[in-house]
Amino acid sequence: MVEFEQKHTQWTWGWERAALALILGIGLMRILALALNPIELYADESQYWVWSLRLDWGYFSKPPMIAWLIRLMTTIFGDTEFSVRLASPLLHSATASFLFLSARKLWDARTGFWAALIYLTIPSLWISGAIISTDVPAMCAWSAGLYALLRLRDGGGWASAAGLGLAIGLGFLSKYVLIYFVLGVGICLVIDAPTRHALLNLRGALAMLIGAALLTPNILWNAAHDFATVSHTAANANWGGDLFHPAELFEFLAGQLGIFGPALFIVLLAILGGIIWRFREALPDSRLLAAFILPALLTVSAQAFISRAHANWAGAAYIAATLLVAAFLLRGPAWRRGILYGSIAFHTALGLFMTVVVVNPPLVEAFHLENSTKRIRAWQETADAISQAGTAADYSAIVFDDRNIFHQMQRYGSDTNPSLAMWLRYSGPVNHAEQEWPLEDGHQAPVLIVSHRPLEVAKMREDFDQFDAAGSLSIALDGDKTREFTLWRAQGYHRIERDAAYEMNWQAIDEAVQAGN
Repeated sequence: MVEFEQKHTQWTWGWERAALALILGIGLMRILALALNPIELYADESQYWVWSLRLDWGYFSKPPMIAWLIRLMTTIFGDTEFSVRLASPLLHSATASFLFLSARKLWDARTGFWAALIYLTIPSLWISGAIISTDVPAMCAWSAGLYALLRLRDGGGWASAAGLGLAIGLGFLSKYVLIYFVLGVGICLVIDAPTRHALLNLRGALAMLIGAALLTPNILWNAAHDFATVSHTAANANWGGDLFHPAELFEFLAGQLGIFGPALFIVLLAILGGIIWRFREALPDSRLLAAFILPALLTVSAQAFISRAHANWAGAAYIAATLLVAAFLLRGPAWRRGILYGSIAFHTALGLFMTVVVVNPPLVEAFHLENSTKRIRAWQETADAISQAGTAADYSAIVFDDRNIFHQMQRYGSDTNPSLAMWLRYSGPVNHAEQEWPLEDGHQAPVLIVSHRPLEVAKMREDFDQFDAAGSLSIALDGDKTREFTLWRAQGYHRIERDAAYEMNWQAIDEAVQAGN
């Protein structure tokens, strides 16, 4: 499993020109597709857009980079869905460029070309390239940091050290997943002599100082806000419920087939197994790349087994994985190239198919994909219907129990009068909407409650002196799917204390209701 690690010195201008054409071509095609994309923002994108309206060093659930990027793009190109998402194809192109440079540094330009092509066509990129998410700048920073480290390891100077520090700092400002990159560096300091030689000196100190300097404002912001982002990240681990779920681990690992591609993920596991089994025989480059794959993959797998994990939580592992898999499949028996070419062709065909289907509702219905598209449909219609209901009586505010609906109203119902507010289910805010726009305790004037969560209605009723039915809304989506709301006229808001007795009582009630259903 280590023969593919032999370094080549091939320097082919043809492969470099091909890589440049590939990255620019796919990047431009994705930008064009974005410009023609009729799909509205989904809820998280709208939340990030809301953040961009007021720049800060941090936000409730994420570091600030995504808000900064959206603000930059919308300032230059106008406030449109296209502009909100534009940073995504640009940064993915940059990530592919850093992968090409890293592969060329480790092997040759040919490997760099195929590494870039693998990355740009893996299944997850067909989705990620069409939306804006925190993974996009984090992956770019990770790839830049890895390239800077490889340069330092190969005798790079102060510029490479500064680049490493910038990548780590900006990466942490994008997503805290960069902790796995730092773990990878730490592992390399133990197992890789060239890394020790490159970093245990003033250049390494410069990289550390730059990274720390960039991260410090976000740490200070967290300290001033009760470490909201850190607490939210920890809460996502969900270790407070029942633990140990083999089915969740299986689901997470199955999800990796969709992130990286089925054949490529299996090949990756085989390569990693070979490196671990014959660790002393593996060349330094393979051990280094494994150090930037295994921390994320193993940690999130453990998290999935203990509680739960989303498939994309280990996404950062696939930067180094792309390099490792590309080098392996390009060398050795011909069947490896068959896997490489077949995977790229399959991923491209699947990506193009899904792109065409998603923007054509009749095809969505024909292929029974309505459940997959329900979160990206009819948000303007939803906002219009809620706005109309909010102006039908003397309401002082429209109150929501779902932060996703709230942020979509901020995006697509921004002209709504009365104002928008959030009802707080727990003792304190658990998301940005509840933190910034809570309905104030003691609010006496009538409000319209728009509920998207039937189980919460009884809890809301306890918080108001008056609570009367005011109708319902049903928004048509793809096929026979609908987005349902119940409307309530409420007055006299006095929050019941959310103490332990309150939570135990409602937990028992909710469990009884769910058992009855």
